[in-house]
Amino acid sequence: MKFAHLRVDGQSTPRLAAVFGESALFLDEVLEDAPRDLQDLIERGSAEYDRVRALSENAAAHGATLTPLEELRYSSAVLRPPQIIAIGANYAAHSDELKLRTETGAILFSLWPNSLTGHGSTVTWASDIATQVDYEAELGVIIGRPARNVSVRDALDYVFGYTVVNDITARNLQFSEAQWSRCKSFDGFTPTGPIVVTRDEIADPQDLGLTTHVDGRIMQDASTGDMVRSVAELVSYLSQTSTLLPGTLISTGSPGGAGYSRTPPVFLHDGSTVTITIDKIGLLTTHCRTL
Repeated sequence: MKFAHLRVDGQSTPRLAAVFGESALFLDEVLEDAPRDLQDLIERGSAEYDRVRALSENAAAHGATLTPLEELRYSSAVLRPPQIIAIGANYAAHSDELKLRTETGAILFSLWPNSLTGHGSTVTWASDIATQVDYEAELGVIIGRPARNVSVRDALDYVFGYTVVNDITARNLQFSEAQWSRCKSFDGFTPTGPIVVTRDEIADPQDLGLTTHVDGRIMQDASTGDMVRSVAELVSYLSQTSTLLPGTLISTGSPGGAGYSRTPPVFLHDGSTVTITIDKIGLLTTHCRTL
């Protein structure tokens, strides 16, 4: 199943919708006690998901009003996640191009919730503070139930679904500070979406192509199969030391092709448009403006 946080033009509050093809069914129009967002749906548990799926599919099949996606605006694919965990250097090519050493354990850092934004949004930053702003295509993983000490073999059973993440980074800050959270957590620096696709629709998260286009030019073209640590390995690894709570977003790292590594470098600037596509999920577009 596919979910999105959508709003009619002029509305400020997003509503959870089921996505069918190129149209959306707002859950609050067919369910009196509809979950208010994806986090609410996940926290209610698997029985609630089964109920929402059955009722929404039945409504869509029997004439419920569907709104064309082109008439709607997107908010972040995840809202109110208890944690946003990002993985660094999880593709060898990206680690090499940034001249990062290979660590025995995974490189982990947190992204701040103010950085979340949706498909089609415009991200702004002060050009005198962030002078080298870069793009990073990443597969986002949403945890569906508490995960603690899970095995690699069972880890995908704890996943609710997947989305697209653009891990925008101010490189000049990244390489001047010992931690990576601030340089990646400007307002709007973590676009996600356009949708969340549930686990059952993606048989193998290590068999997805992902590409990045900047102003129409292809910059990244890789497969999630190139990850150093797979989705299952990451979920298992993270669960060994702390419980992964339902709704947690894991951004699983970016492949090679970042703008910082190019000659000459290719950074985002006022008027840039970034489009990241991941197979079976969709494309996430971000517009850029500088202050």
